[in-house]
Amino acid sequence: MTKASIVARRAETVATVNRRLFGAFVEHLARCVYTGIYEPEHPTANDDGFRLDVVELVKELGTTTIRYPGGNFVSGFRWEDSVGPREKRPVRRDLAWHSLETNQVGVDEFARWLALTDSELMMAVNLGTRGIEEALDLLEYCNHPSGTALSDQRIANGTTEPHGIRMWCLGNEMDGPWQTGYRSAEDYGALAARTAQAMKAADNDLQLVVCGSSGSGMPTFGDWERTVLEHTYEHVDFISCHAYYQERGGDLGSFLASSLDMQYFIDTVVATVDHVGRKLRSSKQIQLSFDEWNIWYLDEHKASDEVNEEWQIAPRQLEDTYSVADAVVLGNLLITLLKNHARVRSASLAQLVNVIAPIRTEPGGDAWRQTTFFPFSVTSRLARGTVIAPRIDAPTYATAVHGEASLVDSVVTHDDDSVAVFLVNRSLTEPVDLTIDLTEFQVTSLTEALTLHDDDVYAKNTIDDQERVSLKALHGAELVDGVVTLRLPPVSWSAVAAHRES
Repeated sequence: MTKASIVARRAETVATVNRRLFGAFVEHLARCVYTGIYEPEHPTANDDGFRLDVVELVKELGTTTIRYPGGNFVSGFRWEDSVGPREKRPVRRDLAWHSLETNQVGVDEFARWLALTDSELMMAVNLGTRGIEEALDLLEYCNHPSGTALSDQRIANGTTEPHGIRMWCLGNEMDGPWQTGYRSAEDYGALAARTAQAMKAADNDLQLVVCGSSGSGMPTFGDWERTVLEHTYEHVDFISCHAYYQERGGDLGSFLASSLDMQYFIDTVVATVDHVGRKLRSSKQIQLSFDEWNIWYLDEHKASDEVNEEWQIAPRQLEDTYSVADAVVLGNLLITLLKNHARVRSASLAQLVNVIAPIRTEPGGDAWRQTTFFPFSVTSRLARGTVIAPRIDAPTYATAVHGEASLVDSVVTHDDDSVAVFLVNRSLTEPVDLTIDLTEFQVTSLTEALTLHDDDVYAKNTIDDQERVSLKALHGAELVDGVVTLRLPPVSWSAVAAHRES
């Protein structure tokens, strides 16, 4: 039997948990908004047309900050189209996803939806086809209380109180040739700096996110961050990171170790950010916003005919159906984000509904949880207080893509009342007998022991079998004198919570 051990010590503190780490992403793309969160004809729809069955699932998922309205969509977005009487809003072509946008859900409606889900709005501005003036106009419309042309327009449109948006993205993936209005690092950095300076002149307490690389595989990765930050360092608070993963060529072992690539991405960006800060002799520290991350079978979608010459409203695109293995990797990526929480202070799972999402819906029908729903919802619920990076002693295995990887990965959080341990077993075939030393935390009882595992690692939840995969009790978990013993099934994500004496 494979054995491993974990030791958690207070001295290995990473950071205090910021709830923004459990954010998500809603883009006007395919069926994320229309027949996803919004479907006026649905039996559960409220007066705004929002599906309340989806609202309940979003609340259960535990998302916090929601990035909106894109994504690639934002680089062609005219925010003015999305406010005012719905019957007067124009239908526009969305060049990013070759579809039609009706603008029936806009800034004010989405803010009301966020109130239903107890979430915070993270707004992106269009720096692809637009610029400083439009960003300032949107800021005034959203945040100024009253007495100006655009704030009074918002009030006339039925939203008396300002939206009070604190976090703003300065465009999206501006290094990508697929992006409408993409730019060089020099051009984008200069525009982002001027936009940031102007927005903070209007409100110095804004938190601004400048675009980093669209992925660690971009040919300009690293150089892009350096150049952009040399322009913007003193004007922004975050730089974005985007990363998607999928199993390729049947290499499940490498896929299960995807978090090693995420770690490389974070380490590289942090080194670049801090290099620029020291070069500029700045006293501030730029944080990372991992505002797009997920499992995405992009290769298969590129090979399909989902995006074609037809101009449709809310076509079915990018509707990945996730497996147990996908959910294990997603849970491991969350562990990595938590272990790097000292610098990754915000993150957005991309996306929330239907489009590469933990929640799926059928028009006029059900809404259900994908496999990836479970590790996110449990981590969001249990991760409280302070993050601890535990010491892990476990065997390793060789991967074709990432080199040697530990069979076990883990992170620990604790507050005055509880300790939570999040775990993955990457072994394809073997369970792992594990001991977890929590003696420093004076835990007295186990309150939860859950696992996501199935003998079929490719089992999925579908419209016809919506509960094929779910969380199960992790049988055999015991706590004796502050040490937890348990057995992790192969290809599994697990969570253990313990009560502690205050």
